Amino acid sequence: MSSPWGSAAAVLVSDLQRIFGARLHAVVAYGPQLDGDGDAPLACLALVESLAIGDLEECARLASQWGRRGLATPLILPKGEFRRSLDAFPLEYGEIIRAHERVFGDDPFAAVSISRDDLRRACETQVKGHLLHLREGFIEAAGRPQTIAELVSASAPAFAALLRNIARLNGAPAANHAEATEAGARAAGLPEGVIRDVLALERHAAIPTTDAARLFPDYLAAVEQLARTVDAWRTETRA
Repeated sequence: MSSPWGSAAAVLVSDLQRIFGARLHAVVAYGPQLDGDGDAPLACLALVESLAIGDLEECARLASQWGRRGLATPLILPKGEFRRSLDAFPLEYGEIIRAHERVFGDDPFAAVSISRDDLRRACETQVKGHLLHLREGFIEAAGRPQTIAELVSASAPAFAALLRNIARLNGAPAANHAEATEAGARAAGLPEGVIRDVLALERHAAIPTTDAARLFPDYLAAVEQLARTVDAWRTETRA
């Protein structure tokens, strides 16, 4: 593997082969590393034929070594369980499907699709949960600019993920991290300036505390608009 994370992924595959043998079907890499965040640990999904407590114990013994090599704890699932869980975790699995690279075995997503209805329901839950979190956090901040700024900054990655899910719901083609985020913002008709400023926080840009705090009203309005957008899709589905 010639990618920057290839050697770490190869170690993980070797370890999992030793534990699971022929029961290891596929390993894919996904997450921030593939989207250009070289400081993030490498996230991987491994699909296996079966998963027992003994397998978990073997993996647990390697967890510290994996961490030192820049690997996140791998997501290990029996192949059948993964397929039966697509309706329960359409956003999480949809993000992996959107941007992943196969590092071992066949592509596990070749014949996999996520229901649009499942995706819409999950988007609605995510958007409205985010909205409630922002409102509650603002009240708890009690007018302190530093705390409001921290609320905006800490929630920026979740907001970006939310926009990518909106893009997927709107039928945008698979794209890289930035393009998918921008596609979601366009689909919901959100103001470009607000989105640019909030997403700069996701990239840890140096924005003064006072500026981040001042973003809050427009940021909240953008999330409220997202909620209305998802509600409109629900109405169209029922029509």
